[in-house]
Amino acid sequence: MKSIKNWIQSKVGSYSSKDDSDTDYVEAVVCKEFEIQNNEMKQLELADAGKILLVKQHDKLSAIGYKCAHYGAPLNTGTLGDNRIRCPWHGACFNASTGDVEDFPGLDSLPCYNVSVKDGEVLVRAKRRDLETNKRIKDMVKRDPDNETTFVIIGGGPSGGVCIETLRQEDFTGRIVLICKESNPPYDRIKLTKAMDLEIEKLQFRTPQFYEEYGIETMLGVAATKVDASEKTVMCSNGYSIKFDKLYVASGATPFRPKIPGVDLKNVFTLRDHADGTKILEVIGDESQVVCLGLSFISLESAAYLVKKVKKVTVVGRDNVPLLASFGPQIGQRVLELFKENGVEMVMNSGIKNIIGTDGVVKSVELADGTQIPCDALILGTGATFNTTFLKDSGVKLNDNGSVDVDMHLRTNIPCIYAGGDLANAPVFSLSNVRTTIGHYQLAQYHGRIAAKNMADKMQELKAVPFFWTVLFGKSIRYSGHGRPNEIHIEGDLKELKFVAFYYDQDGNVIAMASCQRDPVVAQFAELQSQGRRLHRKDIEASPFGWAEQLKV
Repeated sequence: MKSIKNWIQSKVGSYSSKDDSDTDYVEAVVCKEFEIQNNEMKQLELADAGKILLVKQHDKLSAIGYKCAHYGAPLNTGTLGDNRIRCPWHGACFNASTGDVEDFPGLDSLPCYNVSVKDGEVLVRAKRRDLETNKRIKDMVKRDPDNETTFVIIGGGPSGGVCIETLRQEDFTGRIVLICKESNPPYDRIKLTKAMDLEIEKLQFRTPQFYEEYGIETMLGVAATKVDASEKTVMCSNGYSIKFDKLYVASGATPFRPKIPGVDLKNVFTLRDHADGTKILEVIGDESQVVCLGLSFISLESAAYLVKKVKKVTVVGRDNVPLLASFGPQIGQRVLELFKENGVEMVMNSGIKNIIGTDGVVKSVELADGTQIPCDALILGTGATFNTTFLKDSGVKLNDNGSVDVDMHLRTNIPCIYAGGDLANAPVFSLSNVRTTIGHYQLAQYHGRIAAKNMADKMQELKAVPFFWTVLFGKSIRYSGHGRPNEIHIEGDLKELKFVAFYYDQDGNVIAMASCQRDPVVAQFAELQSQGRRLHRKDIEASPFGWAEQLKV
């Protein structure tokens, strides 16, 4: 059981205690009370010790960390919802009163500082260490050896990584076992295509010592091979059998290798984990010629990263523009031009029908029209298949594509088995809770949090609002929403890559937004969706961005 002090810290962050020296704290006036209005947030200096974010809502003042704990975006440029602040860059959400993380990406919460008003002046008291780090791990319980209840998590990706931490944050003191196919504990996988040379230690969510401290067993380099729901057991590739009380399946997906002749030659790569990126960098050099097959984020981000490191990069894809399904033809055309401007050869309306090698190593590829392109390394960005074959005959119902249906609490048809992340055919709140599979990093982490809460009997329904982004040649395109649009309306300048795109369904409802260099509009739309509000074409025609005023409460 948590102590009273730990309970308070878990709710409101780090406050002073008698055990702390006054020199560990700084207290100062940050502004006059009249200088901040309701529904306003300000980034302010706290003496010479650092910055804080002061928030006023419902006539109440609070002070928390001033920048996002994910990548450091200034939160005063983000979106203030109802007691929640959403990051303008990637959509992470923090409680405005406590600093607790509520939606993702990222794992850490923000520090929360003491606020008081005296003689019309706003005083903030903060621990110096919190001002320096600007992040904190939510209070977690440790393993109680007398609690034999066992929760097993299959999958060491973003969803499993969040789930194991949230279980400890939600007072679960029993046994937690993480079965992770990779040899590394959970890490920030989406950085791989943007920076393949990053060391694994810089990508990891937590150190091995962290998991040891909180009694989380990490079975690395081990895969689940079979699940028996009736016996409540998981068989593992190392021969172990683990008995569980509750199970979370977040095993993700495996890159698809198309059946092209020569696909098994050396230097034909998929890019899913850190080892893949390391292998690619080992075989390329200044004179290398690289081909990226597919018009997905994997293929395009890899091409953008490698083009300045090798002699030539060629992207080959079936559509006439990249990212057509994600962003539509207009933005796709501008992305095509952007890649050409940066020296990438773009071969559209094509494909690879043969991979040609010498001594077992790829040397060229033959395109659909018979053209051959020299190739020292081929990267396949051709989709993925769900890692759920081990669930066959388990009692868990699988769909034809390998996905798993879950309810509003992420439960499968077996009440003690939960599923989330890429493989979950889960309700999407911003899509009227229609079920669908969405392979977004942010959503996978959110699933991990909700699954853990429900496994720990802290019942909470999904309120999933998809948010994703890509970075191409220094330009970030953000997107929130989901669905196939009937029409796309663009405000701004596509050529200058400074725009907002509105995606309408057949009834004129706005089902998604995308933007580039127009923050925080996509974060605003995400927050609007999370509040259960909707936009229509007529709202945009009346005032393209006036709807953001609805967020003020």
